[in-house]
Amino acid sequence: MSIFSYFKISEPAREKVPADKVHDLYMTYRRRTFWSATAAYSLYYVCRLSLSVVKQPLIDGGMLTASQLGLIGSSMLFVYAIGKFINGFIGDHCNIRRFMAFGLLISAVINLILGCLGVFSGIGAGGSGLMFVVFALLWGVNGLMQSMGSPPGVIQISRWFPLRERGTWYGIFCATPYLGKSLGLMMLGAVVSTIGWQWGFVASGIAGLIGAALAAYFISDTPESVGLPSIQEISGEQMTAAEKKSTKDAQWGVLLSPGIWVIALSGAFDYIAQYAVTDWGIFFLQKEKAFSLADASQIIALSTFFGVLGTVSAGWLSDKVMKGNRVMPVFISGVLASLSLAGFLLCGDNSLINMILVAVFSLTIGMQHCTVTGMMALDLVPRKATGAALGIIGISGYVVAGIQDIISGHLIDAGAVIENGMKVYNFTTASVFWTSAAILSFLIPVIGWNIIKARQK
Repeated sequence: MSIFSYFKISEPAREKVPADKVHDLYMTYRRRTFWSATAAYSLYYVCRLSLSVVKQPLIDGGMLTASQLGLIGSSMLFVYAIGKFINGFIGDHCNIRRFMAFGLLISAVINLILGCLGVFSGIGAGGSGLMFVVFALLWGVNGLMQSMGSPPGVIQISRWFPLRERGTWYGIFCATPYLGKSLGLMMLGAVVSTIGWQWGFVASGIAGLIGAALAAYFISDTPESVGLPSIQEISGEQMTAAEKKSTKDAQWGVLLSPGIWVIALSGAFDYIAQYAVTDWGIFFLQKEKAFSLADASQIIALSTFFGVLGTVSAGWLSDKVMKGNRVMPVFISGVLASLSLAGFLLCGDNSLINMILVAVFSLTIGMQHCTVTGMMALDLVPRKATGAALGIIGISGYVVAGIQDIISGHLIDAGAVIENGMKVYNFTTASVFWTSAAILSFLIPVIGWNIIKARQK
């Protein structure tokens, strides 16, 4: 069996489900597929966040500098961006169960390798050059594997859910990054603080292996692959002209859509703000506000639970309260996200205030992100090209997020001075950079959405 045939979308099952059992089996399979994909994608994030948690011990131990860590982080994001673009287009043609499980399995193995290298090789201070090369290469490969998580996660919603339910379920699935971040930061922060940075990678690897097993066992590729009718037949949907196109033609139409690229630009600035808090928030709290690693990890981790509320409520707010209006939720959540981010960067060292501000930021940026890169994007594309749209939005977002990691690392290093023999950091320039990105992330879709919709008519 070739690799192409292994990952190819499943053929319809020869044995068909009897008509009187279709509804019950459909609901069973879609629940299993959705929740296992959601759990697996959350654990993808655990395998992605391990480097963020170990930055402080690596820097303080003289093993790597902030600039080097910025480059390492960006290597993952750049590869992830390219991989997400390619895998988004490939994913529309693939068996999502195998695709998702394979990527998480290899990502878990990479984390285990990095952890074992730290535990058994004795790499430490003075090994900065070797550490940098090893981390950059393996973290870059991890980026490629990470790019295999999101496309099948979103595609399963298109394959298993009717249009009238997609917004609600996409909003729930959109909470997975925040669940993964919360789980990862809390678990890894405790592990690293207790037994060392190496074991943070080991713990991430174990979590990834669990997620790969869930995906491989519980996800079903398509309704047809288990003997059910297509989702259009089950839901009684009429096929639109766009839906009748071949997958290749539908993807080409998405690639040429100006609206998708406007959304992609917004998502790029959104990612700068999000990854600033995720990748540098713990380090910022430690160096700017003198929090311990455990306390800083807890503040960032606990606050991300509010991101879950933001994404889950985004679909309900847009569909039910705003009656399908996508612009108003983006404007409200964008303003609040920008203000709360600025407040977090400027406020003092009170734990409760910092936690509240990051919680508000997580809630509102999650709501904005889900509405713009999720519901707005899905409103513009046919079901067959969901992965393609995700790939376009992903490559722009993560390329810019990678550039953010490099810029942030350099801005942080450039603002550092030596006082009484200790390195003191100044985050002012980085804070302006992060806050400006948050403002642009909501202004772009607010200004551009009506123009996009008008051109579609």
